[in-house]
Amino acid sequence: MVEKDALWIVAELTGSGVAPVTLQLITKARKIAGTRSVTVVLLEGSTDSYETELAAYGPDEILIVQDDRLREGSDRVVAWQLTKLAQDFKPNAMLFGATPEGRSIAPRIQDRLRTGLTADCLDLYYENEVLVQVKPSYGDNVMCEITCPTARPQMASVRPNTFEAVRAEAETKIFFITGDIKDDPSWQVDRVDRQIASHTDLKDATKVLALGRGAAKDEQVRTVRQLAKTLGASIGVTRPLTDLPDFTIAQQIGQSGLTIAPAFILNLGISGAIQYQVGMAASKLIVSVNRDENAPMLAQSDYVYVGDAGDAGEFTAALAKQLQ
Repeated sequence: MVEKDALWIVAELTGSGVAPVTLQLITKARKIAGTRSVTVVLLEGSTDSYETELAAYGPDEILIVQDDRLREGSDRVVAWQLTKLAQDFKPNAMLFGATPEGRSIAPRIQDRLRTGLTADCLDLYYENEVLVQVKPSYGDNVMCEITCPTARPQMASVRPNTFEAVRAEAETKIFFITGDIKDDPSWQVDRVDRQIASHTDLKDATKVLALGRGAAKDEQVRTVRQLAKTLGASIGVTRPLTDLPDFTIAQQIGQSGLTIAPAFILNLGISGAIQYQVGMAASKLIVSVNRDENAPMLAQSDYVYVGDAGDAGEFTAALAKQLQ
């Protein structure tokens, strides 16, 4: 029997399997759930079987609806099915990844259930029955704690790579539920073409070279691009550099950009405002180069290099030469 008053994670699927943010949310849910059941809700195609991958991270339950109309259907169809499940099984809370899919589906469910939804959370914890949802606000200068005291389920979306995914053993119960699919006459899938990225997505990169204002000159950028090619690294930037023609908003690291968790990050010319630090705090090894010995970023780094103006470029040029 499916547990009521559970903490739900709505699974997101990609072309290659379960989205990493789903596994990260399972790990976080296990830490905060207390006596509540941690339940993953999986909507998959009729021939899919993602439950084994999900079970490896230790949820108490996996609730599965199999229907090809859900796997490739519109967000309205998916939201309708999730709304019906929530009405039937009455979870305490529902967690989503703050991805394009999660940002589209979650508000539709929230509207139908007449409850609260907090987007882009950076932390979650329970105070008795209330889920405290922590997110940045006021231009990312303030961290707010938001609650939904009475309406249920409590709903939140969490940025990818905010939490770490850790495998765990559990006696996971699996339930197959017959779907109540409401077709969307305005949506028809004729063909699905999977795109293979020609570069590593920054949010999933294991090595990152990050540029700030102190390393934004053309010559420095060229050197960093060559170094990134040598290392097999992705390039990220702080908010000001997204205004330059060389970079895009998709490369921004920070509270208003991406949250990343690489094995290695090299910060070049980045002072380390809190908005940026939050976006890369989960990095395993942090190396920073800055001319200001009092730059906040240096205090958060495992290794630092302090030099005069322009040394960030000299440092990367020397490093690139050594690696050739």
